[in-house]
Amino acid sequence: MASYTPFPDKKYGIIYADPPWDYKGQLQHTGIGGKDSGGAIRHYPTVPVSEMETWDIAAISERNCLLFMWSSSPHLDQAIRLGKAWGFQWATVAFIWDKQRVNPGFYTMSQCELCLVFKRGKIPQPRGARNVRQLIRTKRSRHSEKPDIVRERIEEMFPHQCKIELFARKQTQGWDAWGLEVQSFS
Repeated sequence: MASYTPFPDKKYGIIYADPPWDYKGQLQHTGIGGKDSGGAIRHYPTVPVSEMETWDIAAISERNCLLFMWSSSPHLDQAIRLGKAWGFQWATVAFIWDKQRVNPGFYTMSQCELCLVFKRGKIPQPRGARNVRQLIRTKRSRHSEKPDIVRERIEEMFPHQCKIELFARKQTQGWDAWGLEVQSFS
């Protein structure tokens, strides 16, 4: 974890992650209207899945823990592999984010991103809301930034668990944050 700080010495029932997927140096396509959609590598250092697989996420996971992990469609197989390497079992798609703007793709024009959920042990208790919607329709903002409503929906479902956001961009009340864009975990 070259420039990443060590993980906190704490256990979490909820882990929320937006891994810096490696596109193998390939730049993404030019977007609608000729705007450069930019590749991830232009915005932050990416990390190969093989390296992320070695990170000891189990060390910060409660016995009963959920991992919510973002994946673009091209990385779906890698996301499932990574979740398993971190000691979790694939469960389902927690959220589908309709970005309301399309990007060119290799097969279809992409406009959705998936937030997968993985389980370690059982679903953490106590639970909160069970009527949280899967589909989120909101325009994207800056590159790779995820909508705050996803974090809010996770809080509705699991209001009492210790939570951490991996690869966080900002500190959020009620969550510990770990990543290159935040100073330290809180």
